Amino acid sequence: MNRSRMSRQELIRLRRREGFVGRQGEIAAFRDNFARPAEDPAFQFLFHVHGQAGVGKTSLIRQFENTARDRGAPTAYVDEAVHDVPAAMAAVSGQLAAQGRPLKAFDKLMATYRERRHEAEAAAVIAEEGPSGAVEPGEGQGPVPSPGSMLAARAGLAAAGLLPGVGAVTGALDPRQVARGADRLRGLLSARLRNHDDVQLVMEPLEALTPVFVREVNAAADEVPWLALFFDTYERTGPLLDVWLRDVLVTDRYGPLAPNVVVTLAGQTALDRRCWADYLDCVAELPLDAFTEAEARQFLATRGIVDEPVVEVIRRLSGGLPVLVSTLAENRPRAAEAVGDPSDTAVERFLKWETDPVRREAALAAALPRHLDEDVFRVAVDAAAAGQFGWLCGLPFVADRAGRRQYHEVVRTAMLRLQRRRSPQTWAARHRRLAEAARSRRTDCDADAEPERSWADERWVEYRLRETYHALCADPQPALAQALTDVVDAAEYERPVVRRVAESLRQAGEDAGAAEAAGWGDRLVAELTEDGGGLIAVLTALLARPGLEAAEQARIHRIRGREYRKTEAWPQAFADFDRCLELAPRNLPALLGRGLTHRYMRSFERAAEDYARALEVAPDSVDAASQLGEVHRLTGRFEQAVAEFDRALAGQPRHAFTIASRAVCLRRLGRHEEALAGLERAIEIDAEYAWAMAERGATYRDLGRYDLALAEFDRALAINPDYVWAHARRGLTLREMSRYEEALAALGRAAELRPDDPWVWGERCRTYLDMERYEEALAEAERSLAADPAYAWAHLARGVALHAMGRHERALAALDRALELNGEGHGPTQEQRGLVLQALRRTEEARASPEPDGTGHS
Repeated sequence: MNRSRMSRQELIRLRRREGFVGRQGEIAAFRDNFARPAEDPAFQFLFHVHGQAGVGKTSLIRQFENTARDRGAPTAYVDEAVHDVPAAMAAVSGQLAAQGRPLKAFDKLMATYRERRHEAEAAAVIAEEGPSGAVEPGEGQGPVPSPGSMLAARAGLAAAGLLPGVGAVTGALDPRQVARGADRLRGLLSARLRNHDDVQLVMEPLEALTPVFVREVNAAADEVPWLALFFDTYERTGPLLDVWLRDVLVTDRYGPLAPNVVVTLAGQTALDRRCWADYLDCVAELPLDAFTEAEARQFLATRGIVDEPVVEVIRRLSGGLPVLVSTLAENRPRAAEAVGDPSDTAVERFLKWETDPVRREAALAAALPRHLDEDVFRVAVDAAAAGQFGWLCGLPFVADRAGRRQYHEVVRTAMLRLQRRRSPQTWAARHRRLAEAARSRRTDCDADAEPERSWADERWVEYRLRETYHALCADPQPALAQALTDVVDAAEYERPVVRRVAESLRQAGEDAGAAEAAGWGDRLVAELTEDGGGLIAVLTALLARPGLEAAEQARIHRIRGREYRKTEAWPQAFADFDRCLELAPRNLPALLGRGLTHRYMRSFERAAEDYARALEVAPDSVDAASQLGEVHRLTGRFEQAVAEFDRALAGQPRHAFTIASRAVCLRRLGRHEEALAGLERAIEIDAEYAWAMAERGATYRDLGRYDLALAEFDRALAINPDYVWAHARRGLTLREMSRYEEALAALGRAAELRPDDPWVWGERCRTYLDMERYEEALAEAERSLAADPAYAWAHLARGVALHAMGRHERALAALDRALELNGEGHGPTQEQRGLVLQALRRTEEARASPEPDGTGHS
């Protein structure tokens, strides 16, 4: 193309700019800001445009965008088309790249995040099947990872609203509980994700993505005088973006931001004071109202409308809202009579001057979908108007939103009301047609046959939401039951989608004038807000529906039991699983879910009963057999565990977790070479299986092949540098090699990662005892007891250290406490206590001490 001429797009922008009327004060304030250096106290880096729908906020910030570009600034525009913070960053990156300012490092990391996020969901499912960092009896490695782990994964994704509906649940938890769960989950995710950075990327996406995004934006800003970012429809995106955007702009959380980055927010409401209260002095407020009379007259004059009666009618009908003034002026009426009877509906007036009845009807019908593309338009309108999509896109109230067309909210609402009143039958028929088209597209998706895949498929979900919305609008009463079932489906298979289903339900209820549907939508959305009860409250509300069939009641109880388990509300979880099994005694997922809950509570016998019952219901269930084997492993019944693992592997020979757990049992049975082969087989299936690598290290340690053991621990830590038990086991191995300082360093790293675990501090204490450094040993024993005052071994170790330091009375008290916890027959404690009594010259008491029962161990 000859670049001496302007492009078509440049001509359109120029014409729109020249035709823009009003808001001169706001435009001047924005434009003049670029004339100031960033160091000037009067310089503004954050503008906030706000006002009611239709006052021209979007038009104004588009003018701001033109102004910024005139000053040499690359720009990016974000609106409600983004559903989370990473999507907002990606939208900015894409637009800057189109202007020759790519954020290459961010784009690469964002692509990795999208891949790893799906893998993380799979890891959470595997965590429920059996956590890869399970504890072996007798090794003192702390409690079995709890469901707080899976909740913490979603807490990470829900940060800044990444996973709607889940943040409300995590927000209701004790922060320490979430932190413990997050720490545990890192080990689980390491078995599925590529490396430590990938784990962090999924667990805390904003912490990983945002610093890179900020650095890349800074680099782009360093090459230009200014860089301008615009966030439109902020009344909708603010709840998702507020905290993140505040932290980027005014704190150092993600690193410093270049001073020449200018940000504009535009929305209907004031900024949330809970978020912005301390920084409102940094915000340049630009409130908008309807056109003044002078601005309305000026706008109409640019369209050649100066006849006083016509001007008055348009002003009165529009209320001065710029979008309506523009709509009513579109066809330049020449007489007041052409404007129409003021008693007509507002919509009739918007289209009064469109004389083609086909186009008029098409404009009305095209308001029915919430979003438009040409395919949807053809379904919505009558056949005669199928070719009018281009014309529709040129209407002033139809905007381009991320590649799809959307009516202005004010105009669409009025058009919907008109059609509902004018012809309920036509209204219902058109919505049915749209619902059927969405259903057809949904069933064409590859994932349609399997609910778990379907709800994880974005295209499938989008078509399902469209189908639900239009079905509700066509016939609210029968469609409501299916919509509420969809809420349950989403809760079971893809929790983040629950909010989207609820919002579709609410909007359909409002648009169709269906009070019951709108009421359900309002209630469910409210529960999913920060102040609501979260997904558990949603399920509770659904469970209270009258007339709910027993099978659906059982299902909801089961799902709610799972959610209670994730929040570690054990009694409530058991109550729900029990109720589900009362209603459906052979419900396999409920038996597995209750068994897992018993396992987390370390009620292994009860867990085994549930898994055995599950196998009676489904003898071929790999999950039931594998879980039963895991219970036997955790209780030291290794032969029985191997038998169950063999049963599971007969149905699924490449189940890496089962192969690895079976191998660990073989190790505990002394069959070390078989154990090594099994663990290597698990690693062949899953090359990132850090737990299996660490278990190979433990097996080599048992065999005294310490160099090979260290190599396996290092192999596991290369995949997951924060793998606590690999660090700890590495430390134990180094201690057995008498490399004490290295052992302390490895155990110290484990303690940094899990400071609330008494066993790690206890092993550091044991190492200092071996080194005869008793002061340090005592300090580590105190740390261990601070984490768990009932940790018997730490009381014993404390007694040993105090005795060695000559503090015999305190040593005796520590050993007495150890005996209370271990039992009077605990040999090592009795032996040490006898030595202390002799040191105190209380020989008779030493002789009178109970004989060890042979069950103690050191």
